[in-house]
Amino acid sequence: METTIPQVLASSVRRDPASPLLTFYDDTSGDRTELSGATLDNWVSKTANLLVDGLGLATGDTAAVTLPPHWQTAAILLGVWSAGVTAEISDPESADALFTSPDQNATTKAPDRYATGLLPFAMPLRALPEGFADYVLEVRQFGDYFPGQPVAADDLALNDRTHAEVLTAARARATELGIEAGGRVLIDATTRFDPVDWLLAPLVAGASIVLCAHLDPAKVSGRVDSEKVTLVVA
Repeated sequence: METTIPQVLASSVRRDPASPLLTFYDDTSGDRTELSGATLDNWVSKTANLLVDGLGLATGDTAAVTLPPHWQTAAILLGVWSAGVTAEISDPESADALFTSPDQNATTKAPDRYATGLLPFAMPLRALPEGFADYVLEVRQFGDYFPGQPVAADDLALNDRTHAEVLTAARARATELGIEAGGRVLIDATTRFDPVDWLLAPLVAGASIVLCAHLDPAKVSGRVDSEKVTLVVA
C-alpha cells in the first residue's frame, strides 16, 4: 500500500496513463478540460521542478495554495507534494511560496508569489498583480519529467498532517463516500473544498475525477451519461 501522496499519483498514472484521470468543468465559463494521467503528471512534474529547481524548496519548506478546487489546483498541490514540500491551504502567512488567484486576499511573507486566473485553456492573466509571477507562464519553462524527491510517510503534507495521516483520511473518506476502484466520480466543487475529498479520496480508491465548478444542477444527468459517471458526490 502506498504511504505517500506521490506514490498514490504514480500508481494512478501507471494504471492507465492514456485515459482521463481528471476532467474539469466550469458551468459559468463553459470550460471543459480533460487531463489523462500522463498529462496531469506532466503538469505535476513541471510544478515540482519549478519548486525544486526554480525556487530551491525542499522538505521542511511550505507552499501556500489558496485556490478553489480546479485542475490547476490539483496540479499545484500534487506538484508541491511530489517536491517534498508541505501544502498549506488555510494559513499562508509564513509560507515560503504562494499560489493564489487575483481575487484571493492572501496575506503572506512568501518571497515567491504566483497567481493564476484559472482560465480556460490555461490562458495567462491579462493583468498580473504587482509582486506576482504568472503560474501558467512560469511553469511551462520547466521540464515534463521530475526525477523525484525523497518523501517519507511522516513528512508533513497538508497543513499539520503527515502524508500517512492524509492518506488514512483519504481512504476513510473514499469508503464513506462509496468511491470504488475503476469508478468515475462527479464531484461538486462548490460543496467540496477539502482536497482530501475532491482529489485524494478518488485517487487512493483508484477512481477518476469529474470535477465541476459552479455546477448547474440541470446538467448533472447529461454529464453523468456523457462522462460515464458511476458516482455523484454533491
